[in-house]
Amino acid sequence: MKALRHPALQIGVAAIAGILFGLAVGEWAANLKFIGDMFIRLIQMSIVPLVMASVIVATGSMTGAGTGRIALRTVKWMLGFSLVAALLAWLLSSVFRPGAGMVYTEQVDPSLEESASKALGWQETLLNFVSTNIFDAMSTATMVPIIVFSLLFGIALRTHVAKTGDTTVLSFIDQIQQIVLTMIRLVMYIAPIGVFCLLANMAGDVGFSVVTTALKYLGTTLLGVLILFALFVVVVAVRTRLNPWKLPSKLAEQTVIAVTTTSSAVTFPTVLKNTVEKVGVSQKVANFTLSLGLTMGSYGAVLNYMIVVMFLAQAGDIQLSFGQIALGMGLAILLNMGTITVPGGFPVVAMFLATSLGLPFEAVGLLIAVDWFTGIFRTFLNVNGDTFVAMLVANADDEIDRDVYNGTKVVQAEEIDITEYSAAMAAADQAD
Repeated sequence: MKALRHPALQIGVAAIAGILFGLAVGEWAANLKFIGDMFIRLIQMSIVPLVMASVIVATGSMTGAGTGRIALRTVKWMLGFSLVAALLAWLLSSVFRPGAGMVYTEQVDPSLEESASKALGWQETLLNFVSTNIFDAMSTATMVPIIVFSLLFGIALRTHVAKTGDTTVLSFIDQIQQIVLTMIRLVMYIAPIGVFCLLANMAGDVGFSVVTTALKYLGTTLLGVLILFALFVVVVAVRTRLNPWKLPSKLAEQTVIAVTTTSSAVTFPTVLKNTVEKVGVSQKVANFTLSLGLTMGSYGAVLNYMIVVMFLAQAGDIQLSFGQIALGMGLAILLNMGTITVPGGFPVVAMFLATSLGLPFEAVGLLIAVDWFTGIFRTFLNVNGDTFVAMLVANADDEIDRDVYNGTKVVQAEEIDITEYSAAMAAADQAD
């Protein structure tokens, strides 16, 4: 009975029940649509204040710590793999078209369709990144100008704090962020009901293709994760000249914990211990790269977020312009790199991406329903990707003990104080 209290299980049960109900009653299930729409709106109304507060707090709290050669190498590899993940997601989604089966009898909101199909020159596109009236952008949930404003506000706030030492405004905005997060947690209590109604309506409208579409989405995500994992292994093997066949046994323990808990934070102590004791990365490099990887090394999340963008566009039969695809990739990477911090879990991220790119929301319920599975895929790649990046960074400075890697030498990792990593661990769990 205790397991039934787990939110992911409740949503999963509600999703299956909703699909079966919708298939059974057919078009009548459309009567439940307004309940699902209300759930979506409750999430939507929190996005603007949450994103603004999160970006301002993240930027306003930045310090100059963590610079240097190791930091530059770490960020270089993390950015590079994140870009590859976004490009791979776009390619796989274009080939397999996971959202193409969702052909709605209802018309997509004309304003969304118009904004999605509008082709702008690059100068006008860049100009539209800045709003002349931030309140107007907030009222229409035009996310990119909101993000630009919040970044500039955060930088100015950081300058103000550094000059005066007064953190009153920063603390106030941080409190707003925490209150909005509490709002989202309250909304998520009714997530099983919302998902049931959304999927009942969807199944009643499009029939059994709901199931096949969900499987295509999961299959595309899994294939992308496996390709990225293989790419990581190849790059590590070529750069470090270490035997890649020894990696499975070294990664097995952290992989099991990652896929069973779907939490990078829970897995972090094991990853740090194994990276030092089994892989041979020095304690100095492991501490820095793995802690940074908690917030910046979510390659599975980048892949998944870009697939979500393509899925929603295909589900609404909307052709994204090159500029919108590039913006989608940029947002997916920025979400990963911690520049845009959107706590609150996958539903908020999916709605943020849909709102930012003017995509229809009808299929979000299906993505929420299967997110437990994509969470497994994301965490598997996030956790092991951090170890691979640590190996690449350590190799450049000859900070890998090859005797440890080959099993001819034993070292012991230092004990860590988990409380020091609490903020990074919390951010990592949002990406998972």
